[in-house]
Amino acid sequence: MGHVLLAVAPVFALILAGRLLERMRFPGPGFWPLSESLTYYVLLPALLVRGLSGRTMSPEYWILVFSLALAVLAMAVLLVLIRPLLRLSDPAFTSVFQGAIRPNTYIALSLAEALLGPDWMALSAAALLTLIPLVNVLSVACLTRFGSGRSGGWSRPLLEIARNPLILASAAGMVMNVMGLGLPRLADATLGILGQAALPMGLLAVGAGLRPADTKSHATPALLSSGLHLLALPVLAWTATGILQAPDAIQMTAILFTAVPVSVSSFILARQMGGDHEAMAAIITTQTILALGTLSPILYFLE
Repeated sequence: MGHVLLAVAPVFALILAGRLLERMRFPGPGFWPLSESLTYYVLLPALLVRGLSGRTMSPEYWILVFSLALAVLAMAVLLVLIRPLLRLSDPAFTSVFQGAIRPNTYIALSLAEALLGPDWMALSAAALLTLIPLVNVLSVACLTRFGSGRSGGWSRPLLEIARNPLILASAAGMVMNVMGLGLPRLADATLGILGQAALPMGLLAVGAGLRPADTKSHATPALLSSGLHLLALPVLAWTATGILQAPDAIQMTAILFTAVPVSVSSFILARQMGGDHEAMAAIITTQTILALGTLSPILYFLE
């Protein structure tokens, strides 16, 4: 378990550092939301394009696609089936639903770099190209059905999926890879410098966005969603990869991308489409804190 702990500890150290910096109001008001936008729209796409354009894509990655899709769809069906038993308001249920299926990209990529070896970028891109559209469509469907009525329908969220910078960057890198198009030397060096800043900046921004005080009044949905996401979802991924006889690297990738806590972007979607955004904030904070204790044993025992 030592190598897993060594991979997990620095990730959460940076998240904690981000939280402390935000508490100190450093470097100033408004910095952290802007830094997250910079990371999401510039730094992380640079990392993905550069990393994918020079990697070999294995046909076995389709096993990863199917495994992740099966795990997420199984969790979505389970949640809909048990919804009458949960005794939650419809908006609160949408937050539990999002919290159970959406992965935090920054944490997942940081751990993938440390644990998956030289093919981590290609494996991660296959995971992102599967999860980002799937969890967004499922989340929008849930919010459209169970949100509080402020939903604007499907057009805007689906447009956002099509314009998602991580999807576009992953697709561009894969197309260049398949066509044998390498990056010019200057572009490669420039994107390399930008990409090096992506994951540390993203993790600091995750920490800065945590709101521990919000968890007290939403303990039930926060703990329920955390158990489903941090424990049940990786077990479903492990089961799916076992059924499909996935190679070790594929199985580890599927487990890793389902074991990380929920994405911060789920808060924005909840607020836009009539979900319980306060419960969503509590779920994000609770999962991020609890993942410090769950990630290492989950990755070790299911590896």
